[in-house]
Amino acid sequence: MTRDPDDRDPDDRAGGDLSIARLALATMGTAATVLVVVALLIVLVEPGPIVGLVIALVGVVVAIAGMGVVSKRMTNRAYGDQRRRPDEPGDDPKPGRAR
Repeated sequence: MTRDPDDRDPDDRAGGDLSIARLALATMGTAATVLVVVALLIVLVEPGPIVGLVIALVGVVVAIAGMGVVSKRMTNRAYGDQRRRPDEPGDDPKPGRAR
């Protein structure tokens, strides 16, 4: 039994269906969430100036890392893992040869 191509599962995004707006909202939402948690941590703990600065800098690094993880995951989900592409640079035909 074959499936109709128009009868795809909406969560099956392997066909390259990636919304830039959704990607931006997800990555910015991740960073904002991390930064809000870090800000609440600083307010509740009330550390000294140096410790507070270190906590804030670690929060910024974690926010950036979270953005990267979410972006990579969404992109891989949309386009699949394309580590071995058929059009790698080493596979080009030599000049003057028939393709």
